[in-house]
Parts: sequence; C-alpha cells; structure tokens
Amino acid sequence: MATVGALLLVLYLGVGALGYRLAVALWAARPDLPTTLAAVVVASALFGYVSYRFGTARLLSSLDAAPLARERAPEAHRRLDGLVERMDVSRPRLLVGQLGAPNALAVGSGRNGALVVDASLFRLLSPAELEALFAHELAHLEGRDSLIQSLVHSLGRTLAALALVPLAPVVWLLGGVARAVALLRGRPTSWPENPLGRLQRRLGQAALLLLVAVTLAVLAHSRRREYAADDRAAAVSDPLALASALDTISRAAEPGWGLLSPLYVHGDDEGPLTRLLSTHPPLDERIERLQARAANRARPV
Repeated sequence: MATVGALLLVLYLGVGALGYRLAVALWAARPDLPTTLAAVVVASALFGYVSYRFGTARLLSSLDAAPLARERAPEAHRRLDGLVERMDVSRPRLLVGQLGAPNALAVGSGRNGALVVDASLFRLLSPAELEALFAHELAHLEGRDSLIQSLVHSLGRTLAALALVPLAPVVWLLGGVARAVALLRGRPTSWPENPLGRLQRRLGQAALLLLVAVTLAVLAHSRRREYAADDRAAAVSDPLALASALDTISRAAEPGWGLLSPLYVHGDDEGPLTRLLSTHPPLDERIERLQARAANRARPV
C-alpha cells in the first residue's frame, strides 16, 4: 500500500504540476475580457439556437403531429385567423398530435411556428375556450418564449461551466492526493474523511449548487412567461374563457412529468418544493388572476 500510495502521489503531483504550467501558459495568452465574453455569448447563443431548431423538429416528430385541414375544423381556423390579426405573430400551422393528455403547446417561432393541440380538446372545450387557449399559445409564439428560454438556458450553462473550469483540476488533484495519502496510511477506504477528501467534497457540492442555481433561474423565467402569456391572452380574448379552459384541462387529466412538461399549458402545483421546481405557476393562482382581470374589465368607469 505504501508503494502504491507513493507512486500515486507522484503521479497526481506530476500531472498537477503540468496542469499548472498549462494554465499559466493559457492565462498569459488569454484575449482581453470583452473579446472573451463576446466569444462566449456568441458560441452559447449559436449552440442554443441549433439545439432549439433540431429539438423542435424532433419534438413534432415524436408527437406524430398532423396538419388539421380547414374543412375539418372551420370554426377553429376562423378563430385562429382572428387572433393572428389582433396579435403581432405570424400564423402558425395548426396541428393535431398525441400529447398523452388534454393539452396544447406552441413550438417554433415566426413562420416556422406550430400550434399543436390534443384531439380531445375539441370535445372538452367550447369554441370560446378553445380560442382563449389558442391566444395563450400564440402569446408564447409572439414573445418567442421557447427560443429565448433555450438561449438563456444555453448561456447559463455555459457561464456555469466556465466558472467550474478552474475548480475541476483542483477537485481532481485533491481527490488523487487524498487517495494516495490514505494508501500511505494503510487505510485506502478512509480518503473521503481526511481533510483533502472533505475539501474535495465541499468543492463538488459548490459546483452542484451553481448548476442548481442556473436551473432554478430558468424555471423562474418559465413561470414568469406563463403569467405574461395569460395576460396577453386575456387582452385579446375572454379571460374567463381561458380560466374555464384551464380548469377543464386540469379536471380532465393530470399529466405526469415528462420531457414535454415545460411546454404544457397546465403544470402541477403541490407544495412549495414542487412550485419551486415547476415550469408553470400554480393553476389556482393563474385562474384567480384571470378572473380578477375579467372583473376589472367589467367594472364601470
């Protein structure tokens, strides 16, 4: 154990010394800070956009979404046309897909936008409720919410990764030296408990907290955009109809969490932790806000 520990210690210290020399060389050749920040922002935005475009195509393919012909649902198309005229958005394709629950989602942006609805919505909702639901989804397309969220998420993860780059070699070196010292002491399994092992664990926890903070920020942005979409829909349609549609969807089915959850109209609202990790605000609060807007609109001046 002493021989293996000594060899391991030499190995890790040697790699650490080489890494230090490499870091010094890279730091000496670094570009100025504005250029570095510009390169990071451009690269993360490009990666986020490419991921968004490919992700949208894969999503539509997985939903088996098919265009809804105008002659099959003329009233739905007429109401969608009226909303497009009142909003600053290109007319999306109206598709029917298998969402696994009564729900609707908007994907894409601009002329590539698509509004996907589950077939059950045409049975569950009245024409006014369906129009209000369309207005909510068009508000997401109008604000380019899915694209912006993809870019923000990509930029946040890139910045978090850059912040973790200096920590990675330190964590690796601390873990290696801790293992070598544990072998030299004849207790190879005790390395997590020595000071170097504990320091490595603390740094790893700090890195995890940073990634969690980025995720929570993205989720908070998603919840704010849901409120904004509700407000925009209430401005161009009947807020009570949207409130009724949300309540009907909630009572018709309780969809489980999945890859499509951030795009659903309805989200879970059970407890503080669930709210913190949810992509949507509590449904009861959304309905109360819509009812309050309807009451304010009806109040005489």
